[in-house]
Amino acid sequence: MVLRRVLLGLLTLFLVSILVFGATQVLPGDAASAILGNNATPERLQALEAQLHLDRPVVSQYTTWLSGVLTGDPGESLTSGQPVGSLVSTHVKNSAVLVLLASAIGTIVGVGLGVLAAARRDGWLDHTLSVVALTLTALPEFLVALTLVLVFATLVFHVLPAVSPVPPGTSPWDNLDALVLPIATLVIVIIPYAFRMTRGAMVEALESDYVEMARLKGMSKRRVVFMHALANTVPVVVQVTALNLLYLAGGIVLVEYIFNYPGVGQALVSAVSDRDVPVIQLIVLTLAGFYVAVNICADVIALLATPRRRLPRSG
Repeated sequence: MVLRRVLLGLLTLFLVSILVFGATQVLPGDAASAILGNNATPERLQALEAQLHLDRPVVSQYTTWLSGVLTGDPGESLTSGQPVGSLVSTHVKNSAVLVLLASAIGTIVGVGLGVLAAARRDGWLDHTLSVVALTLTALPEFLVALTLVLVFATLVFHVLPAVSPVPPGTSPWDNLDALVLPIATLVIVIIPYAFRMTRGAMVEALESDYVEMARLKGMSKRRVVFMHALANTVPVVVQVTALNLLYLAGGIVLVEYIFNYPGVGQALVSAVSDRDVPVIQLIVLTLAGFYVAVNICADVIALLATPRRRLPRSG
C-alpha cells in the first residue's frame, strides 16, 4: 500500500509540475516586462528575454526547469537574481513555524473539547461548545485576523504587534511576540473542525457495544471515555490533524499577507506580481509535495492505529 501510494504521489507531482508550468506560461505579461517596466524598448526586452531563456520553446523550458528541480538546482529568481532554492527555503521555514505550532495547538484544543462535549452529550456544555464551533466555522480568516488586531494591537489593548515581520537573517523564534496573532488566527479557524470531527467520532464510540460492555463490567466513566472510546478514535484524530495541516498549507497565504509575515504566502503573492516564474513554480511544487507527503503519512498512521484494517479481507 505504501509503495503504491508513493508511486501515485510521484505521478501526481509530475502532473502538478506540468500544470503549474503551463499556468505560469499564460500569466498576463512576462518577467522581462515586469523587470524593465513599461518604458523599456523592444531591443532591451528581446535581449533580457534571451538572457532569461524566455525565447526558447515551451517544452525546452519545461525540461530544463524539471531537470534542474530534480538535481537540486531550480534556477535563479528572475527579479532578484538569487538562487530560487535558498530563497524559497527561507520562506518555507518561516511558514513551517506557523503551520506546525497552529496545527499542534488547534488539534490538541479541538480534540480535547470534542472529547469533553461527547462525554457530556446533550448537556449545556455540549450545546454551548457546538454553537460556538458553528459560529467560528462561518468566520473567514481575514475577519478573525482583523478582529484580533483591533482587540490586541490597536483599539482595545496594545500588547501585541499588529504586523509580524521577521527581519532578514533572524529566526521566527527570535520574534515570538510577533507570532502570537498569526498563530491565534489559524488556531481559531481550525479548532471548530477538529472539535466537530472528534465529537462525532466519540459519540459513535460511546454508543458502541464494546463501550456498553465496559460499563456493564463496572468501569468508571473516565476510564471508559479515555481507555476505550478515545483509543478507538485515534484514526479520526490522525485524519483531523492531517486535514488541518493541509488546510493551513493553503489557508496560510491570506494570513501571512495580512500580517506581513515573510512566509510562502507572501512570497507567492510577490512572485505572481513580479512574474517571477521560477519562484512561483517551486513554491507550488513544494506545497504539492507537502500535500502528498501528509496524505501518505496520515494513511499509514491511521492503518497502524487500526489493527482490523491490516487484516486481509475474506471472500
